[in-house]
Amino acid sequence: MASSHSSSPVPQSNSSDAFFKKEMDATKHFRSVQSLPDVCPKEPTGDPSNLCDSPSLVVDQHRRTIYHSKVNLPAALNDPRLAKRESDFFTKTWGVDFVDTEVMPSFYLPQITKEHFALYQQEITPREKIHERCQNICTSEDTFDRTLLPTHDKSRTDLEQVPKIFMKPDFALEDPLTFNTVLPWSHFSTAGGKGNRDAASSKLLQEKLSHYLDIVEVNIAHQISLRSEAFFHAMTSQHELQDYLRKTSQAVKLLREKISKIDKVMCEGSLRVLRLSLTRNNCIKAYNKLKLMATVHQTQPTVQLLLSTSEFVGALDLIATTQEVLQQELQGIHSFRHLGSQLCELEKLIDKMMIAEFSTYARNDLNRPLEDDCQILEEERLVSLVFGLLKQRKLNFYEIYGDEMIITAKNIIKQCVVNTVSQIEEIDTEVVVKLADQMRMMNFPQWFDLLEDIFSKFTIFLKRIKATLNTIRSVVFLVLDKNQKNRDLEDTLQKNSAKDSTVDTEVAYLTHEGMFISDAFSEGDLLPVAADTTSQRNTSPNSEPCSSDSVSEPECTTDSSSSKEQTSSSVTPGGVEMMIGDDMKLTDLELVRLANNIQELLYSASDICHDRSVKFLMARAKDGFLEKLSSSEFVALSRLMEGFILDTEQICGRKSMSLRGALQSQANRFVNRFHEERKTKLSLLLDNERWKQAEVPAEFQDLVDSISDGRISLPEKKPAATEERKPTEFLIVEGQKYATVGTVLLLIRIILEYCQCVDNIPSITTDILTRLSDLLKYFNSRSCQLVLGAGALQVVGLKTITTKNLALSSRCLQLIVHYIPIIRAHFEARLQPKQFSMLRHFDHITKDYHDHIAEISAKLVAIMDSLFDKLLSKYEVKAPVPSACFRNICKQMAKMHEAIYDLLPEEQTQMLFLRINASYKLHLKRQLAHLNVVNDGGPLNGLVTSDVAFYTGNLQALKGLNNLDLNMAEIWEQKR
Repeated sequence: MASSHSSSPVPQSNSSDAFFKKEMDATKHFRSVQSLPDVCPKEPTGDPSNLCDSPSLVVDQHRRTIYHSKVNLPAALNDPRLAKRESDFFTKTWGVDFVDTEVMPSFYLPQITKEHFALYQQEITPREKIHERCQNICTSEDTFDRTLLPTHDKSRTDLEQVPKIFMKPDFALEDPLTFNTVLPWSHFSTAGGKGNRDAASSKLLQEKLSHYLDIVEVNIAHQISLRSEAFFHAMTSQHELQDYLRKTSQAVKLLREKISKIDKVMCEGSLRVLRLSLTRNNCIKAYNKLKLMATVHQTQPTVQLLLSTSEFVGALDLIATTQEVLQQELQGIHSFRHLGSQLCELEKLIDKMMIAEFSTYARNDLNRPLEDDCQILEEERLVSLVFGLLKQRKLNFYEIYGDEMIITAKNIIKQCVVNTVSQIEEIDTEVVVKLADQMRMMNFPQWFDLLEDIFSKFTIFLKRIKATLNTIRSVVFLVLDKNQKNRDLEDTLQKNSAKDSTVDTEVAYLTHEGMFISDAFSEGDLLPVAADTTSQRNTSPNSEPCSSDSVSEPECTTDSSSSKEQTSSSVTPGGVEMMIGDDMKLTDLELVRLANNIQELLYSASDICHDRSVKFLMARAKDGFLEKLSSSEFVALSRLMEGFILDTEQICGRKSMSLRGALQSQANRFVNRFHEERKTKLSLLLDNERWKQAEVPAEFQDLVDSISDGRISLPEKKPAATEERKPTEFLIVEGQKYATVGTVLLLIRIILEYCQCVDNIPSITTDILTRLSDLLKYFNSRSCQLVLGAGALQVVGLKTITTKNLALSSRCLQLIVHYIPIIRAHFEARLQPKQFSMLRHFDHITKDYHDHIAEISAKLVAIMDSLFDKLLSKYEVKAPVPSACFRNICKQMAKMHEAIYDLLPEEQTQMLFLRINASYKLHLKRQLAHLNVVNDGGPLNGLVTSDVAFYTGNLQALKGLNNLDLNMAEIWEQKR
């Protein structure tokens, strides 16, 4: 043990030299050397003042102390004296990256700064000053060396006389080589004549060894003398330690005697009570175990009884509970060694039985008579089967229902066709064997009724499927909800247990026969509680058969009967909850995926019905039957299919595109035929049109009036008694008169047919818009060819295209232009926002029509312009007045006015005659300039003024032109 007293740093001497005196005085300024810290300094050692303040290895083992200080290998191997660290040693084994790797600072070591050494500097500074004064006072180092050097050299010289073999740490005389070296046998030969010499050698060897021993003892004594004070201090500490151990032994002995007395007085009786309680508990456990074995023995007969009544859930619960009991409470029972495998085989058999039962249920449910009844077939049975299948993780059972749906959908169409064909006498089923051929022999009303019957059957079919699948999904969601509640309950219990574990409780646990006292108390206290829990589990609706330790045979029978009650009450929410056990080991992801698959099965049911309907539709359309339908028939078919599509979307909640696509395909064919028929009809009408004003029948006036009311639809035919109205000369549209030809009247009706077709079949809106724009463009271009292009001369045989023909054509175009915005608004209300770009077709058509109308007006002006050029070029200013030229001009103007006045509105007539008058003034001005007639008041000027006044009077005398501003002063050249 290290000394706690200070010793002189130099050997002590009796000399009164100042050096030694100063050293003895200087030791007062040095702190005593402390002993090493004890491993358990907090334990009492007899003297409270000697308790060490250093950290303890026992008490402070979980707190960082000085004993945790370590030096990592790279830090130990680094040589700070090297300018560049040699990387060969490290990279040879640890890789190149080791060279540049930075050592992270330790989280346990604080950052050392100069402030940490401030206290040390304060303590060491006065000592350093004292040390410097001592150096100045004491003798020099050479004197000290000369004093100690002879003694040290003498000791070293003496030790060098001792052979090195004695100084080895592994010196042992048991080694033959060492022994022969130390005691050579050559000196102890027993040969004759050498006895005296051997004795002398032996004596010499003994003296030599004694000499070696003396040298060593002298050196040891010398070393002991140098360290005598530390040696005697160690011996003194050893005596103190022995005193402490003696006191401690006495204290331990006294404590043991007291504990023995306490054990006799206070513990033996209590332990005897505990021993008896444990014995009683073991007897009760053995009794309950025997009762449990008797109950488990009745498992197989009970399962057979449950299966005979299709109680699959109860049977599976009983098997699962029995398996759990066998694995936990009856593990290792020799008589039940085969029962587990038998129950596994029985469980597999139940799986097959449930799948077969579900297949039978699906077949019976889907093949019921399709009446207007959407009730679920045997809902209790369905719920029980679904719970059983979920319990066994048979999550693909819905595929069986899907296969049955496909077969049933085929049978529905087949049965409807057979029933309809059997009611039609014209179809001989013996001659025509195939159902498809029999169906093609039906006319449209018969086939339409058949399709309507199929759609109604499919609607009921889908409603039944939806009700059944909703029941299955509700069971799945109940299991999912139960899992969520169990998880929340477990979280709550874990939180409560965590709170309880934080409470600091001191429990004395004296052991007796391998049991803790606390455990014995807990079992004794909890035994009545366990019995109560067992009785509650056996009588509660959520009980599982054979799940407790103390279950008797009558209780097991009660469980089997209660499972029947569970199944019978499963349709109610409470009954469904009762069937959900805690052994549904299905994850939330699996349950959600199963619910989605069941919902997808409902969608696939809708797709199946649509696909079968499409095949039925295509089978009838093979001979072009659908393309030959009239507009009303196709509209009725379209409405029927649209209604079925909407019904299925409402039932299933998702759009099925197959039937809608088939309807769209047939609608496109219908639109093509519809458009071609009407375009051909319009072409024939235009080719036979003589461009004369037609009378307007009353039905066309009613048609126009209905459009004025905001309804773009064909009016219903009125009874014959009301059709006695005479046709009118003009078509009245919003108070304006329109003179039209018969082709335009029929064109308006055709346009309304297009618009009504959009209302009847909304899916063909874009196609109808394209076709209608094509029809309007065709009418514009064809009428231009026939009238402006004079094509009617060859097609119809007209002698000439008169101004009346031109004016009538213009008015017809204006009538169509009037209705284009109304048609545009009608289509805009039925288009999707992304389809509004198609409305630009109407803008282009309107522009083309306005251009056409402007060309007709220009043509009328051009006719009069050529007439003015012809007549005024021969004009001569001379008597009589009015001249013949002006008479002819006024006559032609009157004819023009007579031809167009009744056809064009008054405003258009005035605008047209203003343009004609401008042309007249231009030609007259040119002729007057040619004749050198100026506005100078001369005779020629007077004659011209008289002719112009005649022209002005005649023109303003025409009907509707009396207020026309002719501005005839422009015929004269302006004076500059």
